[in-house]
Amino acid sequence: MKFPKAIHRPQEWYRKMTVPQFTVVTGLLIISLGTILISNPICSSAKVGLWEAFFTATSAITVTGLTVIDIREDLTFLGQICLASMLLIGGLGLMAITTFLQGFVVRGTELRCRLDRGKTLDEFGVGGVGRTFRGIAFTATVLIIIGAIILYFFGFNNIGPPGERLWASLFHSISAYNNAGFGLWANSMEDYQMNWVVNAVIISLILLGGLGWRVTSDLWSNRNDLSRKNLSLHTRLVLRTSLLLILVGTFGLLITETLGHGTSLSVVGWGERITTALFQSISARTAGFTNMEISTQAISDSGLLLLMTLMFIGASPGGTGGGIKTTTLAALMAATRSTLRGQDDVVIRNRQISDKVVLKAVGITVGSLLFVLFMALILSMTSNQGGQQSFSFLAMLFTCISAFATVGFDVGVTEQLNHFGQFVLIIGMFVGRLGILLLLSAIWEVLNRGKLHHQNRIGYPREDLYV
Repeated sequence: MKFPKAIHRPQEWYRKMTVPQFTVVTGLLIISLGTILISNPICSSAKVGLWEAFFTATSAITVTGLTVIDIREDLTFLGQICLASMLLIGGLGLMAITTFLQGFVVRGTELRCRLDRGKTLDEFGVGGVGRTFRGIAFTATVLIIIGAIILYFFGFNNIGPPGERLWASLFHSISAYNNAGFGLWANSMEDYQMNWVVNAVIISLILLGGLGWRVTSDLWSNRNDLSRKNLSLHTRLVLRTSLLLILVGTFGLLITETLGHGTSLSVVGWGERITTALFQSISARTAGFTNMEISTQAISDSGLLLLMTLMFIGASPGGTGGGIKTTTLAALMAATRSTLRGQDDVVIRNRQISDKVVLKAVGITVGSLLFVLFMALILSMTSNQGGQQSFSFLAMLFTCISAFATVGFDVGVTEQLNHFGQFVLIIGMFVGRLGILLLLSAIWEVLNRGKLHHQNRIGYPREDLYV
């Protein structure tokens, strides 16, 4: 009788897991499987050990793009296929896939778990599983195929062998739509800086992947009449904020690199300079592709600061990118405006935003900022010791934000870090992809042993706090 009880206990353990806990465990399992696959000799060369495979698998599942290996030289064709598959898993939404799988694994879940599952999907921007998940997969497949076809016939014309050109087109289309930033070439898209077709396709896929399913679905449903009254407030806010960030990033880079005498943009004409600035402004918001040199020598300090700001903000909810999200920024700006006007409520476009949403936006921003600063603090104390190469704090902070926001921009720090420093980046990539609040929620539930905490209905006296 004891043996069946021993089998029953682990079943009860995973039945009681909440969505945040299940998401973390599933993410770790997928990363472990990816590490085993990439480290296999049939997928990689002898240069790729278990550690390099672990770092690459984490970067792929979190659609970051940071790497310590040469994708084209160190991975075989089968290894590159495995990498592209991990980009699809991570880009289509680790939380959505996890919740989809949980319906098969966790049988007989209680009402609380089902509500928790739906809440997590809604926060991710999916809003359902069956038909919606198929819609996400179908949309992604169509856009990736269209992007690959255009790249094959009009973009990568300099690649001779048809098979090699086809794979390069498909791989970069997958990577761009999933905002991953992985490329088959060590210098990313720098060789195609003057290629308008490649730039246009990559930019379009990045934007479509980063807007989120909720926005693309809303636009498609109202494609015959895209007036303000038909589109939801979420869609209008995402589009408006994204456009504003693109313009600020583009003209900001042009100004900072002109006044700061950056070498990346000064070597090309104004037409190519504007295109390059536009490309990097969009790519900085979690995509990670580069069509110019990204380094502390090639870009001015003010330019790096601007890129860090764009990286930290990131894409939109439900998209394939990371960061604190565009809607979080919009909620914070609206709260600031309401404070300056002396209003008690936060109003956006004649719609009142609940206090819960504003508090969540504040929590995400403060938690993310503190986590990134903590990462930079750890790196600054450990990376410059033991004979390791010395890096400026700006370079380390840039790399930490790039990892946490799942961007993949690198100023030459990642590959030079020791294993502990790279492990800090691994933690940052994982936390950034899952979300700081979801991870803290999973830890909180573990510390409280899964106990239910009912909402406290006791009212407390109010008192003013001077800030």
